[in-house]
Amino acid sequence: MLEQVMIEDIRRRAEAAKDKKAAYGNDVDLDKYLHDVPIRERITTLGELSAGIRERALTIGMDAAEAYRSGSFFQHDQTVVISKSMQEGLEVMDINDALEKYDWMKDYYFKLVQPDQDKYTAYSATHKVAGYFIRALPGAKIEFPLQACLYMGREGMIQNVHNVIIAEEGSELHIISGCTSDAHVTQGVHIGISEFYVKDNAKLTFTMIHNWAENLIVRPRSSTRIGKNAVFMSNYVCMRPVKDIQMYPSSIMEGENSVARYNTVVVALKGSHMDLGSKAVLKAKGCKAELIARTISRGGYIASRGLIEGDVPDTKAHLECRGLLLSDEGAIYAVPELLGTVQGVDLSHEAAVGKINEEEIQYLMARGVDSDTATALIVRGFLEVDIEGLPPALQAEMKRNIELGGKGM
Repeated sequence: MLEQVMIEDIRRRAEAAKDKKAAYGNDVDLDKYLHDVPIRERITTLGELSAGIRERALTIGMDAAEAYRSGSFFQHDQTVVISKSMQEGLEVMDINDALEKYDWMKDYYFKLVQPDQDKYTAYSATHKVAGYFIRALPGAKIEFPLQACLYMGREGMIQNVHNVIIAEEGSELHIISGCTSDAHVTQGVHIGISEFYVKDNAKLTFTMIHNWAENLIVRPRSSTRIGKNAVFMSNYVCMRPVKDIQMYPSSIMEGENSVARYNTVVVALKGSHMDLGSKAVLKAKGCKAELIARTISRGGYIASRGLIEGDVPDTKAHLECRGLLLSDEGAIYAVPELLGTVQGVDLSHEAAVGKINEEEIQYLMARGVDSDTATALIVRGFLEVDIEGLPPALQAEMKRNIELGGKGM
């Protein structure tokens, strides 16, 4: 269990930041939302979830049949209703249980994300929290993805989540983490703190799929520490309506020859405000990073940020922001940044925002494709991101979600 002095220090720092606005994005009055909600009943199998919940969860990769999955985690509002591992070498549990079980959690909890970063981290540190603790033991090769769902089923609530994910030395782990809300939920706030630790020679792939409601406000806060010869791949997909998302995950690459890749695929519908980004800090020889964003505005606002910082020689990284405007009402603001602090870094970026090329549409129409189908094919091709090293199950899940979103457009 966390030492009392540490708990008090976290709360003290958080209290001092309870009104601190975030560096980016719109401000949110958290007092307008429910802070306390009733406990949900625990379940023994995902099949006990209602048909409606199972259907919504499936849209973000949560398969109740658990086919080709190594474990499952489901949080309903503020209650972890089920958490289980189905493969040796993999731990999955409620973050609160992990804090009780392991004294060494003091070295991981609120260490990469600070409780006084802004009002959202401060809220998380001072209110009842749930979330997942996922750990691949040293040398464990987890063949199938673990699936996790953060589900909001109560109107007007704040869902407060803190996750800690550890890929121990030499391990390999793949996670599908989806966030969604009940069909009747029209508004609420999701606050999600996630701290990733990828130890030496480990590989962690994390694919997050969002399927929120039109008036949901989402504030993820995440950071990753990457060790020697380690690989971290983060994929984010949001193709459905949402009111306001602001997130800027970062990776601190401390080990030699470590690799970080961020892939972002989003569509902003009318009324949506998305302030998104990713950051990689290369602090050891041989580090490589790639930050790729594909954004489409169908009337919504997107800020597509990216920052690469090279602090030592013999490091290489690339940042790419590409945006497509499908409506005159929308806007895409691309903000690529490079910071080299020493000689010997190789950092590059490219950014482009535009519309569909009319010649491409005419080319397809000349071959018998109607205008709407031609546009859909071009959009879906634009959203395709080649993700090297992604396991087949995750690749299929991303492709399925992108295709569903494309059909919706």
